[in-house]
Amino acid sequence: MTTITEPSGSDSTGAFKLSMLLNDTRYRALTFQFIALVAIIAAMAFIGGNLVRNLAEAGLNISYDFLGTQAGYDINQQPIPFESTDTHGRAAIVGLMNTLIVAFLACVSATVIGVIAGVLRLSPNWLVRKIMSFYVEIFRNVPVLIWILIIFSVLINATPSPRDFRGENPAASMWFFDSFAITNRGMYMPKPEFGPGAWFVVLAFVASIIGIFALRRYARNELFDKGRVVPILWPSVALFFVPVILVQLIMGSPISLEYPALKGFNFQGGMGLRGSLIALWFALAIYTGAFIAENVRAGILAVSKGQTEAAGALGMRPGRIMSLVVLPQALRVIIPPLISQYLNITKNSSLAIAVGYMDLTGTLGGITLLQTGRAIEAVLMLMMFYLIISLGISFFMNIYNNAMKLKER
Repeated sequence: MTTITEPSGSDSTGAFKLSMLLNDTRYRALTFQFIALVAIIAAMAFIGGNLVRNLAEAGLNISYDFLGTQAGYDINQQPIPFESTDTHGRAAIVGLMNTLIVAFLACVSATVIGVIAGVLRLSPNWLVRKIMSFYVEIFRNVPVLIWILIIFSVLINATPSPRDFRGENPAASMWFFDSFAITNRGMYMPKPEFGPGAWFVVLAFVASIIGIFALRRYARNELFDKGRVVPILWPSVALFFVPVILVQLIMGSPISLEYPALKGFNFQGGMGLRGSLIALWFALAIYTGAFIAENVRAGILAVSKGQTEAAGALGMRPGRIMSLVVLPQALRVIIPPLISQYLNITKNSSLAIAVGYMDLTGTLGGITLLQTGRAIEAVLMLMMFYLIISLGISFFMNIYNNAMKLKER
């Protein structure tokens, strides 16, 4: 016979009593959480009130009017046009865009480097395995700031200056039909110019990307459901190029390219990437790629060896075993720490000020703060921007993580 014991502090009639908030296990956890929440709110209110009171006694007040005043300084890397006569608010937007650009480039590059290095660390080839181990151990055990400075110094000292392109220096020559130039001031490349009807080409490109993902999804479903292998390499290449080229020709080539050309003491025209951006991008990618490589290696080792042996027994090649059997299962282990590495890249990008790259920290948290003297306002905005970026990365990566996790009935 089963005996049911009433929770401590509860009434047999089911009536609620205040003592149940502490004595009843059904409410005790909620009570402690509510007390903790009230304590946190009270502490934050005390700190905020103390800040406002001290500012008032010093004759100061929190104001963001400085965002509308003239900045008075230039920004070397400009994703959007910016002049020294523009406002501090526009300078902060340019710095924010520079932060997002370097963070995106570094995240993509670090992922590619990390996946390749992580897979090769488990290679049966002794030399390849040791080279990848050497890369991981060297790069992840040296501070990223040092790698930023090293790569920046190499770019400055090992690449030719723009004036060398006028001489007979064989190292100072443009690449790919005189469209790319790498100098000690940065890299210059063609810049697309959009004319009337260019949006049709852009829409065709977006549709091509969607078509490629749809094809890959269809091929995966056919493989898993029917065991039929659908080729995706060349159809994906055709989907990537053919629709865009056809729309470009039909619309009369609305998208053209502006090529860089040496005029005066530097290259003019085209699109330029400053050496500071390249150094920061490569340093963050190579440094974080070493950590991602270890995450990938751990994820692959977490997959049972029997999975690989079973796939090999079915006659699958090693490359397809890795891409179709091992990595899809390893992603459930790889993605959670990968999110942390993406967040580290975003926060480590604030070291850009060491090489003169004007990101969010260099503009809003640097020159703007010093010129206006609004340290509290600038730092609060800086914290808010980085918090929003980090939460955005976590949100989208968690969506992907939920899509890849093991579905249980």
